[in-house]
Amino acid sequence: MTEPLGPLELVGGRWTIGDPYRKEGSCLVLTSDGMEHHKLAVEGPVAVVPWSRIVDGPEVKATPRAWLATRTAGVLIESFATRGPIAGPRACSVHAYLRHPYEDVWLNYTHHERRYPYLDTCLLDLLLKKTTEAKAAHRLGTRSGWERRSHA
Repeated sequence: MTEPLGPLELVGGRWTIGDPYRKEGSCLVLTSDGMEHHKLAVEGPVAVVPWSRIVDGPEVKATPRAWLATRTAGVLIESFATRGPIAGPRACSVHAYLRHPYEDVWLNYTHHERRYPYLDTCLLDLLLKKTTEAKAAHRLGTRSGWERRSHA
């Protein structure tokens, strides 16, 4: 069994950010070509972000608890808290700045029912940034490459 790293977990042999099985679930699937945005009721990816188009990022945003990703939590925390956790609809998302054309992209995903430890989210964010900077992000989509290295 593979331990999840915040919102990242192994689903059906593919590394996935988010819970694809929750009501109106959406997730990001890491492939050798890029990040695929999937929704539960839709066949195939809704959007694909190739690794080669990413100029800055990707940056993983995640709330520790699922209820913080709701619209209501976003309004309450923004209205009453001067400093607090990120909340609202974009609280569980991956942000990247893309080239050709230059644009910001936000890909939302569904929070799992489990809690995301802050350290796990930071490590996942760092993993995505560093592999993208090193032009090695395509390796995130090949599970067999991870297995060979870990057992060698």
